[in-house]
Amino acid sequence: MEKQDNHHSTRRRFLKNAVKGAGALALINFPTIVPAHVLGKYAPSNRINIGAIGNGRISRGHDMPGVWKYDQARIIAVCDLDRNRVTSAQKLVNDYYSKKTGKPYDGVKTYEDYQELLNNKDVDAVLISTPDHWHVMPAIHAVRAGKDVYMQKPASLTIAEGRLLSNEVHRSGRILQVGSQQRSMPQFKRACELVRNGAIGKVHTVYVGLPIDDPKESTVEKEMPLPANLLYEKWLGETPYVSYTEKRVHPQADFSRPGWLRCEQFGAGMITGWGAHHFDIVNWGLDTEYTGPVEISATAEFPPAGNLWDVHGPFKSETIFANGVKVLASNEYPNGVKFVGSEGWIFVTRGNYAATSSDPVAKDQNNKALDASDPRILSTVIPASGVHLYETKDHHGNWLESIATRQTPITPIEVGHRACTICLLNHAAMKLQRKLYWDPVNERFKNDDAANAMLTRPQRWPYTL
Repeated sequence: MEKQDNHHSTRRRFLKNAVKGAGALALINFPTIVPAHVLGKYAPSNRINIGAIGNGRISRGHDMPGVWKYDQARIIAVCDLDRNRVTSAQKLVNDYYSKKTGKPYDGVKTYEDYQELLNNKDVDAVLISTPDHWHVMPAIHAVRAGKDVYMQKPASLTIAEGRLLSNEVHRSGRILQVGSQQRSMPQFKRACELVRNGAIGKVHTVYVGLPIDDPKESTVEKEMPLPANLLYEKWLGETPYVSYTEKRVHPQADFSRPGWLRCEQFGAGMITGWGAHHFDIVNWGLDTEYTGPVEISATAEFPPAGNLWDVHGPFKSETIFANGVKVLASNEYPNGVKFVGSEGWIFVTRGNYAATSSDPVAKDQNNKALDASDPRILSTVIPASGVHLYETKDHHGNWLESIATRQTPITPIEVGHRACTICLLNHAAMKLQRKLYWDPVNERFKNDDAANAMLTRPQRWPYTL
């Protein structure tokens, strides 16, 4: 897996200037001594032992399979606040290794409390595949415990939490990979490389197409008895206590798409759910990975007050960077990212790829994963002296390699935080319904107390940072 110089030079520029930003980051270099447990061929004593925190849809269908296929990794622990899910995950992993080794396997421990998992000295690294409101706290506790982390996007529930997490990761020297796997798909790297090397001239506009949740699906559901297998109060975490309904949490009968994705209490909806992916690609293509926009405006349709599922529906937003580039986002555009320059355009999308069976894919099955206004743009030869972006063929594999080498992964936490920030800025503009002015260095809105109040959320004790 190649790592090109431009990624690291951009990162070095960020590290040099980061002390000017919020919290005056206390950043240190990553250690250069490779831990003994990741050296040598993959004998049991030399493997990377992994604990999986959160055992729902994305964990079972994407994150655990993403690492268990590698011989240098071994999932030895699973953790979930739903006892049925953690028991099922234990069986899933044990069965996989039994089939892989051809002999009975029963080496996976179960936990309800992730802190107890982190106390397990045999665990080297963790997968965090929890709901959005449970990303930052276990990630901070993990790096403080000396564990490396693969964490699902979006990077945080609030911008302030994202900054805190990035600071903690850099202070700890641990590896944290954000699950923005589009960076490990060849069409996205190629598109961003072409844009960065001027293949479409000077970029002036970017179009971002995102799927949305249908506001007509919003529902009201009466309080239900708590399932005996679910630690519901802890599942709510830092968010306010509200009565239990199945559609507020996740299905009890299967691992289909959970209802929490459509509740603003636990996230912002598709603007972060898919926006974290596509705005990350925008940043990669525009070389704005370590900064942010300066102006944001948006309109959105929300369900009526009182509905359980209350995230945004149809929306339009305009995000402007300091160099004048406009990023227009809407559910009305094709799912993907379109860079438009003075000499043409490039469009990039996943095509029909989905991380899980319930992920949305492009409605037009004929959509090309990579397209351009002129096919010759796509065959542009980038000279050795040009911009060559970080390349990896597999996102989870890149994380494992980074653990072994102590080198920066393709989507480090600061990059994930900056992409998530754009999403949350869009969401703030949706809610306030007016133009907002953002300072990407100090990570504050300019002269706007109401907007700055949205940088944090009250945290319910004892789930506070």
